[in-house]
Amino acid sequence: MSEQYNRTLLAGRWYRMEMNDIGQQLVEYAELCLDGSFEFSFVEQTSQGEIISQVIELGDWGLVGDIHFTITQEEVVDGDHYRADLNDENNYQAYKVLALDSQIFKYQHIVSNEVFILRRVVDKIGHC
Repeated sequence: MSEQYNRTLLAGRWYRMEMNDIGQQLVEYAELCLDGSFEFSFVEQTSQGEIISQVIELGDWGLVGDIHFTITQEEVVDGDHYRADLNDENNYQAYKVLALDSQIFKYQHIVSNEVFILRRVVDKIGHC
């Protein structure tokens, strides 16, 4: 039987960063809302910090048992807004949740087996 995860734990802002083999940095910011909507922002930068590309995806997400899924509805690519092609299978993604708590979201793509680790963004630090 698959593990059951609390859907409300996914709501909020998340972050991950990784470097590729040639020193370029990929940063992902994710906001998952309780109403099932999401906004993912992917920024690719050179080792000097110059932005190579920026893509924002908007859509719907869900969590059933240990399966997290997303459906991209819209994209903003380098400032240009597009309606996503819902005939394109790349706009539908499914992941197996490996770990989920208040600080870490670790998940594995169902097809590619690639593992991602997001860390929760703390909204309030200190008294301000």
